[in-house]
Amino acid sequence: MPLVPRQLRPRCRFAAGARTLPAKAPGFDAGTLLWSKALMAALLLALALPARLSADGVKLRDLVMVSGARDNQLVGYGLVAGLAGDGDKDQVYTKQTVANLLLRYGINISATTLSEKNVAVVMVTADIPPFLKNGARIDVTVASMGDAKSLSGGVLLQTPLLGADGKVYAVAQGPLVLGGFAAGEGGAGGATVTKNHPTTAQIINGALVEREIPTQFVHDHSVELLLRDPSFNSAAAMAAAINDVFTNAAFALDSSTVKVQMPDGAETAPVDFIAQLNQIEMTPDTPARIIINERTGTIVATSSIHISSCAVACGNITINVASTLEVSQPAPFSKNGSTVVTPRTSTSVTENKSSLVTLQELPTVEKVAAALNALGATPRDMMSIFQAMKQAGALQAELITR
Repeated sequence: MPLVPRQLRPRCRFAAGARTLPAKAPGFDAGTLLWSKALMAALLLALALPARLSADGVKLRDLVMVSGARDNQLVGYGLVAGLAGDGDKDQVYTKQTVANLLLRYGINISATTLSEKNVAVVMVTADIPPFLKNGARIDVTVASMGDAKSLSGGVLLQTPLLGADGKVYAVAQGPLVLGGFAAGEGGAGGATVTKNHPTTAQIINGALVEREIPTQFVHDHSVELLLRDPSFNSAAAMAAAINDVFTNAAFALDSSTVKVQMPDGAETAPVDFIAQLNQIEMTPDTPARIIINERTGTIVATSSIHISSCAVACGNITINVASTLEVSQPAPFSKNGSTVVTPRTSTSVTENKSSLVTLQELPTVEKVAAALNALGATPRDMMSIFQAMKQAGALQAELITR
């Protein structure tokens, strides 16, 4: 700890929340007073923290976001040039956009006389994080609006990016980076090779921030923490974990908001206070939930699901339908009749044998997985089993089907 001159050392008692400073000392100017207050705030926060935080748990910074410190969306309309014939094919809005661009440089040409194949109109989008200052850079995404074949090799011309209030907060420009390509000639007798999506591109650090978005995260000497996964249990547990460090400072407003009152002296160092909050650890409440995506055959279950005792039988039925074409001809030397083609269809049904298996009470996801795997159930069979268990009342978990 750095040594502090005696006349600058604050005398404080954290338990009583009182602090005193010498009324006046030689060389004790306004700058020194401000520095001393900041040092005092840091000392108060350091004294408020316990010597060791919980070793098992999740840090608050991974569970919450601070109210007011949020991203904002930006969008802009612009032109991409240099597409080597892969641009828009004489779209009306493309011609008008090019004509408006040329007019800015003193070239007045009617839009109907233009025929541009090397440019494409695009929409430019970006997310601007909080606290970004003038001159910082952010990434942008560029997407074609017209019928351009590819944006490969293109350069985005200077495009202002606007917020929801209509003000310009950033300006984007630069060469595009694609993760794919399109090559070849289309149409009859031609071949075309396409990889990934050639009409969407990115520009890393492609926009310059021109205006800082005002951000206020301290209100009435308090901050609000917003849970990313709202839960009444998690909100109450979070408030209790904070109160273990800062006594009687936090309380849950609802399932997604925890309000934390800043201790005395922390008003001059709100960033340090939030940094201390982020280091607090807690165990979040994980709901019993099973997510089923039938389109992809994906099943995700949390560790808190519970299955009561039940009996399960899983059997597969396979139906094969085969159709063959046969030729029917008239008898030899017959004067009447003609050769016809007649279809013949055959159907077979195969049902796999399966017995009724009794499942004991399964309190953990590991036991549930082992029991279902022992049945030889496929992921799609498991989807049907989970749905049937939920209808039977044996599954104590939220079942979500995507």
